[in-house]
Amino acid sequence: MRAAPTILHLDMDAFFAAAEQAAKPSLRGKPVVVGGLGPRGVVATASYEARRFGVHSAMPMGQARRLAPNAAYLVPRFAFYRSISEQVMELLGRLSPLVEPLSLDEAFVDLEAGGLADDGASARAVGERLRADILATTGLTGSVGLAGSKMIAKIASEEAKPDGLVLIEPGTERELLGPRSVRILPGVGPATGEHLRRAGMTTVSDLAEAGEDELVRLLGRAHGASLHRMAQGYDDRPVVAERDAKSVSVEDTFDVDLHDRVRIRTEVERLAERCVGRLRASGHSGRTIVLKVRRYDFSTLTRSETLRGPTDDPVVVREAAGRLLEAVDTTGGVRLLGVGVSGLADYTQEDLFAQAEAEAEGERVGASVAASAAVSGAAAEGLGSASAAAGGAVPDESAAVERRWAPGHDVRHAVHGAGWVQGSGVGRVTVRFEEPWSAPGRVRTFSVDDPELEPSEPLPLVRGECRAGA
Repeated sequence: MRAAPTILHLDMDAFFAAAEQAAKPSLRGKPVVVGGLGPRGVVATASYEARRFGVHSAMPMGQARRLAPNAAYLVPRFAFYRSISEQVMELLGRLSPLVEPLSLDEAFVDLEAGGLADDGASARAVGERLRADILATTGLTGSVGLAGSKMIAKIASEEAKPDGLVLIEPGTERELLGPRSVRILPGVGPATGEHLRRAGMTTVSDLAEAGEDELVRLLGRAHGASLHRMAQGYDDRPVVAERDAKSVSVEDTFDVDLHDRVRIRTEVERLAERCVGRLRASGHSGRTIVLKVRRYDFSTLTRSETLRGPTDDPVVVREAAGRLLEAVDTTGGVRLLGVGVSGLADYTQEDLFAQAEAEAEGERVGASVAASAAVSGAAAEGLGSASAAAGGAVPDESAAVERRWAPGHDVRHAVHGAGWVQGSGVGRVTVRFEEPWSAPGRVRTFSVDDPELEPSEPLPLVRGECRAGA
């Protein structure tokens, strides 16, 4: 615990939804929900306008639609959010060498290590300047908490929402925490909270009064002792600048259970390609390939295979995932598939046998692999792809590929300029043409295969913004 509030916690406000509202003038001030749009999708983020209807993150999308039927429902654009996050993290890096990102929109900063703050007044000044810099750079708002520990700083930033700053002076922690629900403490989720409630403990002061021995009896040595310390306001966890990734994975939940074994194999191969893309983007390779299968009855199976050395070869990962699939019974249907790589390393130890296998595979399948990867790549970017075979026939390599347009994604028309997809169906796509700095734009409808309409990169939220190193 510190004597000065020099630990800062930043949490961007309704990040995904706020980014979409900033990019789309017609959605500002209106309820926006970002997440998976299929019947099994869940809410990733809801704007504050949508939250007034009871919509919140992790809620099933079907329930969100019932609560807020007139909200705008958009597919996430993670590359876009990541580019904004990089700008925010760069601003945090200017404050201190100790920045601990927790997600794209959340991080701790040790202001003391940066030499910018040593008391409440200087810490508050840094926090206010940071909020102003984030708004000027990204056009978005963030909430800041300042305290003498990570736990209290995070609680402070939650109290500051939206678009505020709360500073909690060291020494006032017990008074602050006492009347709060036990759920406010890190590590107390629904199950632990219910366990404590049954034991008669609903507030933080109840935990402090119960004593360490009682909490250890209820929750075990490590969890009980840690919770007792936090209930008294103690948290000496340092801000850690580097968090090593333990694994890289991707997964998809399907709107309709998959039964066809060939289709399941194709989806696993597509996921393997996406996983390798993320693996390479993170600068890693890995030794262990993991396959995750959730079946029609919600039972979940995981299978893994450890290679002789780390790899980032898409063919090696794809073939390993395929072998793992052969050992899984998919009778009855599959609702979710995932492929991951763990045992990460910062280099690739060449496996000559795997390399030879990859070369042989490349010779054998040739162009068909490239075509499959191209189609998979489009789907990974959210635009999707589907083969248009006449009369509902099984698609093949020669079938035409119909373009699909995900709600919220960026497009550009040769005549009308930049816009975004409002919706699509029955061979048509509806686009609203506007830019982040323009007035709300007009809506037009086109054929899904209109040659003048193309996917495009997101526009910056601030006019004249330079993407790299701004």
